[in-house]
Amino acid sequence: MTNTQREVLELIKENGVKFVRLGFCDLLGVQKNISFMADQLQDAFEYGISLDASAIKGFGNVKKSDLLLFPDPATLTVLPWRPGPGRVVRFLCDIRRPGGSLFTGDGRYCLKQVIQRCEQMGYVCKIGAECEFYLFKTDEDGEPTGRPLDYGGYFDIAPQDKGEDIRREISLCLDEMGIKPETSHHEQGPGQNEISFVFSDALSCADNLLTFKSVVKTIASRNGLYASFLPKPLADSSGSGLHVNLSLSQNGFNLFQNTEGEGAGIAESFIAGILEKTPEMTLFLNPLANSYQRFGKFEAPLYVSWSHQNRSQLVRIPAATGKKMRMELRSPDPSLNPYLAFALILAAGLDGVERNLSLPPALDADLYAADPSVTGNLPRLPGSLQEAIRMAGSSAFVKAVLGEEVSGRYLRLKTEEAEAWEAADDPGAFFYDHYFRII
Repeated sequence: MTNTQREVLELIKENGVKFVRLGFCDLLGVQKNISFMADQLQDAFEYGISLDASAIKGFGNVKKSDLLLFPDPATLTVLPWRPGPGRVVRFLCDIRRPGGSLFTGDGRYCLKQVIQRCEQMGYVCKIGAECEFYLFKTDEDGEPTGRPLDYGGYFDIAPQDKGEDIRREISLCLDEMGIKPETSHHEQGPGQNEISFVFSDALSCADNLLTFKSVVKTIASRNGLYASFLPKPLADSSGSGLHVNLSLSQNGFNLFQNTEGEGAGIAESFIAGILEKTPEMTLFLNPLANSYQRFGKFEAPLYVSWSHQNRSQLVRIPAATGKKMRMELRSPDPSLNPYLAFALILAAGLDGVERNLSLPPALDADLYAADPSVTGNLPRLPGSLQEAIRMAGSSAFVKAVLGEEVSGRYLRLKTEEAEAWEAADDPGAFFYDHYFRII
């Protein structure tokens, strides 16, 4: 047992913790957890907690169904909505096979592998996430309805904005859990909100995003509301994006700060790599049939291009100075598995650096209103889930980053989903049962 594990055990004993939750997500990013009494935590650190992999989407079959969850002591957090007596803490987990080997189907493992590659190249990647979501009213049975909490708009205040107290409660809860909220506000759509949190290393950002979504849903439910992370819950309103902000540092210096010299070239190649690979990794950034109803509208991108400050682009360089200088990837949406998505995005940038890719000229145009003479020659993002599946399935890059087993399982699950979506007799019922009530 490590010193960190001993310190955690002592902390839990001193603070009267009675229950422990181990959290993780399936291959598609849906969160799962198991609970046990705190006096079993030492055994969990040493031997793990077993789970049936065949019951978790994308994890395995009945022939090799045993996996073990090992709590990562660095992810310890107290759940503020479960106060004492009987306090509850939660860990995120590493997943291993019974023989002790790491489970390669674990998204956290995939991301750690890419982070290790980044460090071996001499770089550190910081990621910040801006996550949008909708708040909907519920019916008398507590089931979500399609009626938004309010009809406010971008940056509105009360009484048009009825979500400010919910955002405040979410932000305070996140702060108690060690996740620092940066900004929060009402977004463009009715009942749509955004909360961003301070950037961190890639693994922590993915962990925090998983925690963030669970906090939002929990606080919303406690207030009689339903929080939806669907990319396009309302057909005629703004979609919800997950804008991913990335910077790359070398020897403690943010390379995006450079305007001349080698650092500028590295940052540009990093952006160029992400631009080049985005179409073939879009399946993992926008994993639902519903995701493709968002593109090309309400500041969601459609083309592969970049510019400074321009919100119609796939990549923009926001106005910022110093350590906050970064690139923003605007295509992802909140329904993704953050570990797989961040692994692919970071690997794409590193691939661009290794190949010394040149960044194409910035396209300073409003692509929503641009003439076809401007947009006609631009590469486009996939226009449907089926097209995204085809592009990911033929991508050597995706297979190299995630491995053939993981990428193959993901593709099979998404192919089944796309076929079910196309075959649905009632698309509205499919949308409600498979997307709206879950994501």
